[in-house]
Amino acid sequence: MAVEFMETLKEAITAYTGLSPNAFFTVLAAGIAVYYIVSTLFGGSSDHHQQHRPRSFEEDVQPLPPPVQLGEISEEDLRAYDGNDSQKPLLMAIKGQIYDVSQSRMFYGPGGPYALFAGKDASRALAKMSFEEKDLNGDLTGLGAFEFDALQDWEYKFMSKYVKVGTIKKPEGAPEASTATEPTEPAAAEPAEPAAAEPSTVAAHVAEPTEAKEEKEEASTTGEAGKDE
Repeated sequence: MAVEFMETLKEAITAYTGLSPNAFFTVLAAGIAVYYIVSTLFGGSSDHHQQHRPRSFEEDVQPLPPPVQLGEISEEDLRAYDGNDSQKPLLMAIKGQIYDVSQSRMFYGPGGPYALFAGKDASRALAKMSFEEKDLNGDLTGLGAFEFDALQDWEYKFMSKYVKVGTIKKPEGAPEASTATEPTEPAAAEPAEPAAAEPSTVAAHVAEPTEAKEEKEEASTTGEAGKDE
């Protein structure tokens, strides 16, 4: 059987390739040798490069530490978490609530498009979509309805994406934000009171000369009557 198979194989090689069996096997062996040489020269270095690339990438991208609760801190203390110190978390505040935005360092970290918001309460700037230094604070006075809606959207986004780690301590004696509009109510009512009282006062002053005039006329009439008698 083996001899018959070899004879059939030789005939098939000659029929399909036009080469003798010896020449065919020589070419096949040479092709295999070239394949191993090429794979050794190029494939080995490529595999070595691929093995080391994930390691270096894993070393560069280290897992973020869990957020640390800071409690109540001042705005001055918050500035230390602006991302310039890699050993500290990256923090940002909205409406006095502090959030850890370290996972979005590409946006809020140094060199990012929103880096100027880091380490601050940027409520006013976010509401107005402003990048001016004067708006980088938590003062909400004078904002309109549209700006409050924009700020609310930002707050919802931060609440759903980031971990709240503290609040900003308000300075002693600072007024509450809700009382900012209260003085406008009595101011609007005050002018109405004297305006309503003025007509009666004027009427009183107008009536006094009329009464005095009538008394004088009556007295003069009485005097003339006495003379006639």
